[in-house]
Order: sequence, then structure tokens, then C-alpha cells
Amino acid sequence: MDAARKSASAAASARIDSALNRSMMQLLEHVEYRLITGGEDLEAIYRLRYKSYLRSGMCGPLASGMFEDRWDNLPNSYRFGVYCYGELVSTLRFHYISSEQADSPSVNAYPEVLLPRLARGETFIDGTRFATDPDSAPAPGVLPFLTLRIAMVASCYFGQDSVLTPVKLEHSAFYARFFNAVQRSEAKLFPGVLAPIALFEIPAGENMRLTLERLPFFKSTPMEQRLMFGNPAINRLTPLSIVPTAKYYRDAA
Repeated sequence: MDAARKSASAAASARIDSALNRSMMQLLEHVEYRLITGGEDLEAIYRLRYKSYLRSGMCGPLASGMFEDRWDNLPNSYRFGVYCYGELVSTLRFHYISSEQADSPSVNAYPEVLLPRLARGETFIDGTRFATDPDSAPAPGVLPFLTLRIAMVASCYFGQDSVLTPVKLEHSAFYARFFNAVQRSEAKLFPGVLAPIALFEIPAGENMRLTLERLPFFKSTPMEQRLMFGNPAINRLTPLSIVPTAKYYRDAA
């Protein structure tokens, strides 16, 4: 009976993944990612962060109406806006961290977990300041996938050991289900936000390969990877727009 239930559950998951892949591939035709380093687009993602965090209780009122922090302008920082049908719908920031460049929000929040591993030569992508505008979502439930696709592109480019994702515990089932994320800390105060946050880790290597195989809309070409992460261009005033390239893998199949 247990075997039958597991088989039925696996079949149901496969059907859900198949439907998700079809809808996401269609939606990516109308999406662009912008590597944002200045100008009005930068203010727009800071305003989106604030709107999202205030709504969810992650921060209190701020007179500026914008949410930014000291990690935004580090040389290993990458700030992205996700645009669908020309509208900003979400934003995400990454830091690539190593023993040479170890400054990031997660290192600050969980030094007991990360500093020994960095000293041993491990490298990480630290994904933070994930914020969405549900009112602008093109369809229910798609914004996390559109946004976190950037993490998969980054992982293919940097070849790091793991992706770090600090999240609320109530969101952890999503990361475990789709990315096999593993909890590495208890929930605790995180820099700049009010809610307790736990550190989760998404292993790279074989885990990433299997995730890309199961969810091919996360795939990207080397050109897309280079455009996103080859040059952070901190002082660029005009954002660099990048079109998703997962469809080229679908068309070649």
C-alpha cells in the first residue's frame, strides 16, 4: 500500500511539473531580466522591496518609501529586476562569496555556519532581498519561479558549492520541494528585517543537474549567464536587459 501511494504521489508530482514547465516556457516569452546598477530602475526595485516587506510585516514604515542596505553596492553584488510584459514584478539580489570576498548578509547573520566553510575554500551564492508585487503577477504562483530562475542561471555561471537562501520557515516547504533545500540554522533575526529567518542551502552539482532536468525552464545558455554575471558594472546608469534563453533548449529537443 505504501509503495502504491508513493507511486501515485510521484505520478501526481510529475503531472504538476509538466504543467508548470509548459506554462513557464510560454510566460518566459514575455519576460526580461535587468541587471540594475543605478538610475530610476534602481529606485524602482528599492520601492518594490519596501512595498513587499511592509505588506508582509518584514519591515516597518520608512519615510523614504525605499528599502536598501549596505550590501547593495558591494563589488560582489548583483541586483536584478524581473519584468513581465514590460512591468516590474519582482526583484532579487545576489552576492558571490568566497574566502577572498566574504561580505554578504548571510555571512553577517550566520557566521558560525559559513565562516568555517569559507575558510575551507567553499564558495556560495547568497540570494537575498527577494521581493514581489503580487498585484502585477501575470498568473497566480509564478513569481517565485520567474525570480528564482536567476539563482539557477547564477549557479551555472559561477559553479559554486551551494546557493544560500535565507527564508521564513513557513516558506521552507517550497524550497525543499523544488530545490531540495536543506535547513542549516534555526530561525533568527536577519539584518534589516523584523521576521525571524532561517538559513537554507541548495546544494549544487548533481542536485542542480537533476533540478534543471526536471524543470527545464530554469535552463540558460552560456551567453545569458555571461550577460547576467560576467560584469556587474556597478557604475552603469543604464540597466542591462537580458532575455531568458530556456526556449533554445526546448526548441533543440
